[in-house]
Amino acid sequence: MERRGFGAALGLGIVAAAATAHQAEAQAAGKSRLAQILERGSIRIGTTGDFNPMSFRDPGSNEYKGFDIEAMTQFAADMGVKIEWVAAEWATLVAGIASNRFDIFSGASVSMARAKTAAFSLPYVEAGTVPVTSKANAARFASWESLNAAGVRVAVSMGTVFDEQARRHFPKAEVKAVQAPASGFQEVLAGRADATITSNVEAATLVQRYEQLTLLGKDVSARNRRPFAYVVAQDDPAWLNFVNTWVTLKRIEGYFDALEAKWLAKA
Repeated sequence: MERRGFGAALGLGIVAAAATAHQAEAQAAGKSRLAQILERGSIRIGTTGDFNPMSFRDPGSNEYKGFDIEAMTQFAADMGVKIEWVAAEWATLVAGIASNRFDIFSGASVSMARAKTAAFSLPYVEAGTVPVTSKANAARFASWESLNAAGVRVAVSMGTVFDEQARRHFPKAEVKAVQAPASGFQEVLAGRADATITSNVEAATLVQRYEQLTLLGKDVSARNRRPFAYVVAQDDPAWLNFVNTWVTLKRIEGYFDALEAKWLAKA
């Protein structure tokens, strides 16, 4: 009986050990992105490079610059890893996260549509939407309501929150969604659209860079105020928690306030 009991116990022990080993392998195969990043010593950061002053290409060096680029560079430095920049598009940024093309997206406005398939970090800055038109059309358009009329062409970048907002705010107008590398403001400059809507952050930069452009009416206020946050996968709470911890510490330290003063002072 004792030998049979010992054998049974030994058999159970072997089964338990095998189960534990299998569980460990399963856990290893499903490692958090945090563990994967630290192991390989690099982080893959998706960014569009078309959203000045948040993420844009420097014409001289062709390197990424901007508020979000500087923040993500600091994030990688605080993690002690190198950066692998991954070119991304607004229309496919959520798909890029879901397909594991990059570990984090450099920053995007929070939307319920995106939140269905991706996770957002705690917000680090806030912005609003404003209309931009050509100076030649400044007298024609003096309010948000003036754009909501038949025959008015409003151009937006496909897949952005502005695409969704334009269709909601201007049901009577023709909303023209253009695909990257085209952009809404370029359609206005080319005369193929009467106006575009974008973040007040980008709008301030656009009207400084292109003398043909102007904000729609001096008293027109921003709509759809919303936070900007980092985008990560929904199925990785450990990674999201790490990102949130970094955002919280940097906010308390005044790091994001300093970035706002540097990059968004004129916005």
